[in-house]
Amino acid sequence: MAGQDSRLVRAVREALEEGGALARNLDAFAPRPAQQALSAAVAAAFESRGTLIAEAGTGTGKTFAYLVPALLSGVKTIVSTGTRALQDQLYHRDLPRVRDALGVGLKTALLKGRANYLCHYRLNQAKGEPRFASREMVAQFQRIVAWAGRTKMGDLAEVEGLGEDSPLIPVVTSTVDNCLGSECPFFSDCFVVQARQRAQSADLVVVNHHLLLADLALKQEGFGEILPGAQAFVVDEAHQLPDLASQFFGEALSARPLVELARDTVAECKEVPGALAAVQDPARALEQAARALRAAMDDLPVRGTRARARELAVAEDALESLAQALAGLSAVLEPLRGASPGFEACTFRAGDYLARLQRWRDIEGDDRTAPPPPDPDDRMPPGVPDDADSVRWYELTARGFRLSRTPLDVAGPLAEHRERSKAAWVFTSATLAIGGGFGHYADKLGLVEPQTLLAPSPFDWETQALCYLPRRMPDPASRDYGEALIAAVRPVLEASNGRAFLLFASHRALREVAALLRGGDCPWPLFVQGEAPRGLLLERFRASGNGVLLGAASFREGVDVAGDALSVVVIDKLPFAAPDDPVFEARLDAIRRGGGNPFRDEQLPQAVIALKQGAGRLIRSERDRGVLVLCDPRLLGRSYGKVFLDSLPPLPRSRDADDVRAFFGRECGTDAPAPRGADLF
Repeated sequence: MAGQDSRLVRAVREALEEGGALARNLDAFAPRPAQQALSAAVAAAFESRGTLIAEAGTGTGKTFAYLVPALLSGVKTIVSTGTRALQDQLYHRDLPRVRDALGVGLKTALLKGRANYLCHYRLNQAKGEPRFASREMVAQFQRIVAWAGRTKMGDLAEVEGLGEDSPLIPVVTSTVDNCLGSECPFFSDCFVVQARQRAQSADLVVVNHHLLLADLALKQEGFGEILPGAQAFVVDEAHQLPDLASQFFGEALSARPLVELARDTVAECKEVPGALAAVQDPARALEQAARALRAAMDDLPVRGTRARARELAVAEDALESLAQALAGLSAVLEPLRGASPGFEACTFRAGDYLARLQRWRDIEGDDRTAPPPPDPDDRMPPGVPDDADSVRWYELTARGFRLSRTPLDVAGPLAEHRERSKAAWVFTSATLAIGGGFGHYADKLGLVEPQTLLAPSPFDWETQALCYLPRRMPDPASRDYGEALIAAVRPVLEASNGRAFLLFASHRALREVAALLRGGDCPWPLFVQGEAPRGLLLERFRASGNGVLLGAASFREGVDVAGDALSVVVIDKLPFAAPDDPVFEARLDAIRRGGGNPFRDEQLPQAVIALKQGAGRLIRSERDRGVLVLCDPRLLGRSYGKVFLDSLPPLPRSRDADDVRAFFGRECGTDAPAPRGADLF
């Protein structure tokens, strides 16, 4: 790779080698060849302003591998992580350790989206409002008020007991739509502005994918001045980026912003005498229309296309009523927009939401229900695709809805923004390669001839793990597959004394197996996704010592249980995407129309990555030992099964349950033989 002998490459190798800065200053640090190779590749990309795709197996130490060149390079670097939890972990734990070990004094900053920072104006508006549904919410709101008087950063993560899904968060934070900007009376104390200022002056800024993509997609998060100044971008957990990008390069309208608009409009009347008489009824009509639309869509599938929704007349009538309610509120707000900054913002929001709704309904240009939108050019927002390149679809939740317009391909806009940045780009994750190749991922992101690196896990797979494929499993579509799975897995659980994750391709299969286990003689504590919050389930599983946890797709990644608590991972079926996803189905149709093969080009690669994520839960450290159980007979009975197996780490494989017993016998210290050669394949 170009740049191997450069100053930065030499510096990162020295920092990570035996006797280097990290080994001298971090007690638990151990030099790893794969980590050194990855760090050198990142450094070379930084110096050449190139693009690197790097798969770093579990245990490689990829976080340190990219932080070292980022800190030693002297260039402004943006590091983007998959979730806010990982963002906090990186900024508060990993980054300070590496920075102190290297002895560099670079300025760093943590930057989150608006929904993470307290908005003084919104908090003030909420005081005295009768919008809290319970005493618990009232008490939590009072805790936020007390915290607001002493916080320096305004990050809601500081508020103890405030969950990420708390209904109070939209009450006390701003959005792009309702932020008053420099017109806000609290602008000089704005936590969002202060966070942006810290990031502007920092050498290394930690963001998350949502914020990164919002900026790239021109969603005006308010951080547009920061990202264009960066000379290097590191995208960790990069396998998440293509699907997330499709959300940000599209547009959506959901129930909650509509209800919030109605309530914010009424709240603004406190600042303008006499306004309530004109505003109250149209605002109430909007809130009722949003709720009525959700009720009208009750007979539709949970998700479906625009065409599917059009088949239900009552839903079409409700969409028309919602458009009329937005138009009515827009008409009332128009003469009030100059009365206060808040009314100005509400007026814009009403027009913007109506334009989004009409585009989703495909009646753009129909002016029967509305005044013109506030944008005099009346153009589609930047990044929103033409209809031929997108799919319009809806999704229903228990009490809400989301109407989305999603592009089928984000490679073009992503490539355009990368080219404009003139920066180095590093994409890294534990799950990017398919059978050792990166072509599928590169195509998704529009990367042309990027540098690539496969940094394997440092684990001793021969002694630490075993891959077991049970014999005589029926077709995964058969009615008795759940019972066959339990029969095949039970000897494994008996050998390991529980300590297992059972990962399912569908929630239906999960529920079926959970019921079968509970209906039989199950000696292990069961923890089932959906019966408690994810974090609580994992905490109870770890504490049990011999539990069995049943989970679906969301448990395939972001779950880290090192040590003896987890010694078995069972995957019931190859995780092909569900056929009820309208975006996925539209993407397959587009591939077919373009002359491609939907299975080979999309379904298979996506399933391989999902399987790798699930299998990656098993071995998390050099001390872990465990058995991966792959139950789907298609792994050996279909030609594509080899692609899955070739994409996994080099685990010894067996079809004999005695080898599983022997594996756990060796764990207990008995003199048991290794898997027999006849059973390896």
